[in-house]
Amino acid sequence: MTEKNDPFEHSDYAGEFVEDDIVLRLDIYRPAGTNGDWTLEVVDETGATTVWDEPFATDRDAYEEFLATIERDGIRAFLEEPVTLLH
Repeated sequence: MTEKNDPFEHSDYAGEFVEDDIVLRLDIYRPAGTNGDWTLEVVDETGATTVWDEPFATDRDAYEEFLATIERDGIRAFLEEPVTLLH
């Protein structure tokens, strides 16, 4: 649920993702009150952030890209670099 002061609408796919005792915070968001594209951001346990350069047409597309990245590169791929931009 988006709070009144939050400038972003957050996807229902956002939340914690846990695998191999690694906890990631997954956020998929877009400007509140718009039909704009969705941004995909992953934050690891230390606060390091991975953000995709290109937005996604749907929040489901963003979530599926996150899952595909985990499948292809493993969850530890999000722990190797403190700030990473993906596209």
